Amino acid sequence: MIPYEDLGKINAPFFEAYVQSFQKTLLSGRYILGNAVKDFEDEFARYCSAGYCAGVASGLDAIVLALKALDLPEGSSVIVPSNTYIATILAVVNAGLKPVLVEPDIATYNIDPSKIEESITAETSAIVVVHLYGKVCAMDRIVAICKKHNLRLIEDCAQAHAATFKGKMAGTFGDAGAYSFYPTKNLGALGDAGALITNDGSLDSKVRSLRNYGSKKKYYNDVIGFNSRLDEVQAALLSIKLKYLDQITTHKRKLASIYSNNLKDDFIKPQQHADYGDVFHIYNIRHERRDDLKKYLQDHGVMTEIHYPIAPHHQEAYKNILSKGPYPISEIIHRTTLSLPVSYCHDEGQVEKVIAVMNRF
Repeated sequence: MIPYEDLGKINAPFFEAYVQSFQKTLLSGRYILGNAVKDFEDEFARYCSAGYCAGVASGLDAIVLALKALDLPEGSSVIVPSNTYIATILAVVNAGLKPVLVEPDIATYNIDPSKIEESITAETSAIVVVHLYGKVCAMDRIVAICKKHNLRLIEDCAQAHAATFKGKMAGTFGDAGAYSFYPTKNLGALGDAGALITNDGSLDSKVRSLRNYGSKKKYYNDVIGFNSRLDEVQAALLSIKLKYLDQITTHKRKLASIYSNNLKDDFIKPQQHADYGDVFHIYNIRHERRDDLKKYLQDHGVMTEIHYPIAPHHQEAYKNILSKGPYPISEIIHRTTLSLPVSYCHDEGQVEKVIAVMNRF
C-alpha cells in the first residue's frame, strides 16, 4: 500500500532534534510568546525575505487577523477564488466582511486576473488570493489591479511555502502573506500553527496586538482582540524543520517531475512555466472519470485525496452568504481533480509504481 501521506514517516528524521527541543522548552518554563516564537518569527521572516513575521495559532487566524488589522469597512466585499478551500472564505466571514467569488484560470487553478475587475464594485475593499497547490498566482497582474482600484491585498500562502513568482517569494507581493503550518504542509508543525508576514511595520504591530487579546502591554487592552498565539513548542519544532524546507521542496519537485514526464496525456497534469517556482504541496491531476480512477488506484494499493470534492458555493453553511454562481470552471475542477502521493515520505520508486498503475487505467 502506498499511502497518500504518512506524517510519522515524514517527521521521523527530525525525531531526536524534536525531543531535545521539547525538553529545552519544557525546562524553560516559558510556554507562550517566549524566545522560541521570537526566534522562529525572525528566521521565517528572513527566509521569506519579509520585514516582519508574527506567529499565530493557525493559517485561518492569520487571514482573519490580517483583514482585521487592515481596518476594512465593516461589511465591505472581499474577492476570493471560487475554488479555494473553505478556510479562506471562513476567514473573510469571521472578519465581518462579505466574500465575493471569482473563477480560477483552468490552466493554473488560481484566481483568473482577467475576471477580477468585472467583480469589483464600490463595496470592494480587498482581494485575498490563494496560491493553490503550491503555485503562486499571476501576481504582477493582480498587484496592478489592486493599485488601480485602491484595494488591499492579502495572500493565502497556506500551500505555498518557498513558492515563488518571477523569483519573488509568496506572501511578499501584497500587504501581508498568511501561512499555515498544519502538519501536512511542506513546512508542517505537529499541530495547528500559522504566521503572518509583511513589510509593513504598523500592520505587524496591529496583528501582534490582535493575536494577544488586543493588548500590547499586559492587562491593557487597546482594541478588541483574539487569543491566537503560536505556542513555544510548535515554534521550536518549526525552527528545526525550517532548516530542511529547501530539501523538502527539492524532493517534492523531483517526484512531481517524474509524474509530469511519465504519466500518459490521458491525465491533465499541472502546467509549469519558468516564471513560477512551484513547490507541489499537492500534485493534482484531472480526469473526467476521476471517481473511477480513484477507486481503481485504491484497489491497486495507491491512496489518493480530492482537494476539494465540494465547491464552496455548494456548502450548506454558506448557502445564504455566497452567490449561487454559476461557477462552471470551479465546478469542472471540483468534479475532476485528484491529488497523487507526492510527500517527503515517498520515494521515486513509489511514484514510479503509481505511474505504472495509472497508465494502465
